[in-house]
Amino acid sequence: MPLDTAYTQLIALALAVASSVLIYVKFAAKRAPVLNPKEFQLFSLKEKIVVSPNTAIYRFALPRTDDVLGLPIGQHISISAEIDGKDVTRSYTPTSSDDDLGHFDLLIKSYEKGNISRYVSFLKVGDKAKVRGPKGAFKYSPTLSRHIGMIAGGTGITPMLQIIRAALKNPADKTKLSLIYANVNLDDILLRKELDDLAAKYPHRFTVYYVLNNPPQDWSGGVGFVSKDQIEKHIPRPSTDIKVLLCGPPPMMTAMKKHLAELDYPAPRAVSKLEDQACPPSL
Repeated sequence: MPLDTAYTQLIALALAVASSVLIYVKFAAKRAPVLNPKEFQLFSLKEKIVVSPNTAIYRFALPRTDDVLGLPIGQHISISAEIDGKDVTRSYTPTSSDDDLGHFDLLIKSYEKGNISRYVSFLKVGDKAKVRGPKGAFKYSPTLSRHIGMIAGGTGITPMLQIIRAALKNPADKTKLSLIYANVNLDDILLRKELDDLAAKYPHRFTVYYVLNNPPQDWSGGVGFVSKDQIEKHIPRPSTDIKVLLCGPPPMMTAMKKHLAELDYPAPRAVSKLEDQACPPSL
């Protein structure tokens, strides 16, 4: 065989091998989602990041460092545990996204009478939790609405933050977002720095208005409970191209439904439970 012919065949073989490697890497990088909507799986607690005396970010490890959880924006997961001889399940919305490889984060406030929230609060690094998902009928997309209003209380901020992060980091997403976030005390406001930073970075797309039951003396936000006047001022008016999302404790949600009905918004489809942070309802 002539030398130039052999050299040409060698080059062709090398290119074929290189192409195969590139194709493998391309498709291997797109790993299948880890979540299984039909079966609970065990995930180990990797890290606990304390946010306040009764609230923390719980970071759970996925099987591989390049795995993705596979949770559509607007949906949530279930955590199950045996408590006092009974299987108890609650739903939570991760604050992380599929851009975060190898883990997922849950922001959970431990309630004195909460079953799963207290169970998770006692987990130690290395302990495992049973998780299933995705679940929920609501899915966010950049074309969902022109303007989304959000009313959240306490840890009800988690599903809102999931949507806010996804919308603002997408250059093709032009959705406007207006959030009313209610809490009892100043120290109860979760992830305030991130919310304020996002509002400063995207002033034409995202606004946040805080309401406190017990505000400090120099407080410039809302005082007391979320009112109709505050909704009229900080939430988009009823229209066919807007939506309003709600998430918070049941008494708050009852009051918000009443306010919104009196302001001619359509009735929401569902509301959350106290320790159920998965709140996909929309108006």
